Amino acid sequence: MRDIVTLSGKPVSRLGLAASADMDERCVQAAFEGGVTYFFFYNLSFAPMIAGLRPLLQRHREEVFVACGSEEREPKALRRDLDRIRKSLGVDLLDAFHAEYVSPADGSEEVFGPDGALAEIRRWRDAGLVRYAAASVHSRTLAVDLIERGRIEFLMTRYNMAHRGAEEKVFPAALKAGIPVVSFTCTRWGSLLKRPADWGDRPVPTGADCYRFVLRHPAVRIALTAPGTVKRLSDNLSVLRDGPGLSPEQYKVWEDYGRLVYGDGKGAFETRWP
Repeated sequence: MRDIVTLSGKPVSRLGLAASADMDERCVQAAFEGGVTYFFFYNLSFAPMIAGLRPLLQRHREEVFVACGSEEREPKALRRDLDRIRKSLGVDLLDAFHAEYVSPADGSEEVFGPDGALAEIRRWRDAGLVRYAAASVHSRTLAVDLIERGRIEFLMTRYNMAHRGAEEKVFPAALKAGIPVVSFTCTRWGSLLKRPADWGDRPVPTGADCYRFVLRHPAVRIALTAPGTVKRLSDNLSVLRDGPGLSPEQYKVWEDYGRLVYGDGKGAFETRWP
């Protein structure tokens, strides 16, 4: 599998920091000091991460991988977002730019066509404005299509103990094509950390357990964490301090736990999506 590397040529960290609306901006520096080199935010509304990234990029640009993107599909609107993000961060080059939330509601031409979003992002890559063309995808059918057509250099998609449908077709396609996967919602927006009524007195997973579960799959290159506080971040950084390993016995426990939490898949948003 091809790797995701920083400007210095070093592989990025297995754990990445993703922006959240209530994040303490000090998390950015603390994450970097704890070994995180991959940072992701959806758009410019995530001001705390951007505020934390600006000084870090000034001092450590070649060691920091910045990924972001846009939900726009029209090339001029995409370019507007690209330029605003570069200006906000004070950089000329972004490491990765995603066509975000690619879904069945998108028109084929506006995403895949010669004047579509992905073609525009690849033109930026060829022009030296971004280093990787990527996509975040909620449809597994589209994820496989993106991989098999060679339209992206890495894929961002949901995967966690309860949400394991990507294992069926998406991950095998990614492994075959050598496309790294970045996983988000690893804790299912924190709900995996809450004890289900039918789990008894057995331990529930920590955030670090959730990230280790996700990283155990060979298709997953990066697990994203989005803590709001430096304390929560420090707990999650144990994945980097102690390693991402998970014993087969513990993995089986979390498989059973995820199956219980998912239930019939007809609950809230995070379980309704297969």
